Amino acid sequence: MEINDKVAVITGAGAGIGRALAQRFAHHGARAVICTDRDGASAAETAASIGPQAFADVLDVGDEAAIEQLVADAEREFGGIDVFASNAGYGQSAGLETPTSEWRRMMNVHTWAHLAAARAVIPGMISRGGGYLLNTSSAAGLLSLFESGGAYAVSKHASVALAEWLAINYADQGIGVSVLCPQAVRTNALKDMNDPSHQADKGQVEGDGVLEPEFVADLCIEAMRERRFMVLPHAEVGVYFQRKAQDYERWISGMRRMRERLRAGAAAR
Repeated sequence: MEINDKVAVITGAGAGIGRALAQRFAHHGARAVICTDRDGASAAETAASIGPQAFADVLDVGDEAAIEQLVADAEREFGGIDVFASNAGYGQSAGLETPTSEWRRMMNVHTWAHLAAARAVIPGMISRGGGYLLNTSSAAGLLSLFESGGAYAVSKHASVALAEWLAINYADQGIGVSVLCPQAVRTNALKDMNDPSHQADKGQVEGDGVLEPEFVADLCIEAMRERRFMVLPHAEVGVYFQRKAQDYERWISGMRRMRERLRAGAAAR
């Protein structure tokens, strides 16, 4: 899909990858860029950085009814949505000791929000001849995380599975789907890993380098143009994923060893 003259919605557009996507969509000629975020001021800053074709709205993606209302309003105002980028997310420590309510919240934001967006926009996209879903997941959705990254990894695995299912079942109706699975990107989610309980996880995701959001956004647009499903800003993730598929037992053992090395390194610091 080409972005020129399209209407795009981006969740989590107040910073990081979401802001970079909104700016890049505008750069590539989008007719309207709808920047949404729980933090309305941040969404407004992103829209202001773009210009008159950008609009800001407050959106909590954990609220399915709010997503439905946003889509209905945008379709009424602009005649339809061509691209929906489900990008909102957050990082938070969550292991077995964490209440189930926190695991549910992680699932709401990282998986069920993508489902709610798909339900809301796909019928209209099909009626207009097609559209595109860009879903932000994580390398943790293909691999995993250590220590207290359990809920994050589980929710991101589910988001990849959902995107895969959508890509299989709606392509023949004109719906393109890409899923973004980066490791470390300079975003607020990476900052959330600074607490001591997350040091091993932080070392894991930063292992192949921290990328800039603008670089990641450009790769997403390239993937959309090619209608390519998987977006891997860190090429190494594809290699790791292949190794995992080829020998799961060996991969699990290797992950255990890496966990111990990262633990030892964090303790030494």
